[in-house]
Amino acid sequence: MVFKEREYFGDPADVERKPAAELEADVAAALAASGKVDAVDVEVTVLSDATVVLSGWVLDEEEIRRCTEAAMAVPGVRDVKSTIFVRDSGDAAPGL
Repeated sequence: MVFKEREYFGDPADVERKPAAELEADVAAALAASGKVDAVDVEVTVLSDATVVLSGWVLDEEEIRRCTEAAMAVPGVRDVKSTIFVRDSGDAAPGL
């Protein structure tokens, strides 16, 4: 028997990568558990390359930074893109 090195065509498989739904739930839980973020109007979406997209509304710029930091701290997240906006005091919640 001859030992032959494995060959990969393209990128090697990433066996450590979590399924998107699991990663999405973990990021949402991290946002909810953070005592410094009101992320009730923040939606979490996970792309195929484990990039997390945060979208929605928060009260101030500092919360955007904290949301991004909380998402990046979740194991398995490769990158975070934020499309979160600061809600003006007179704005209604999205969809209302």
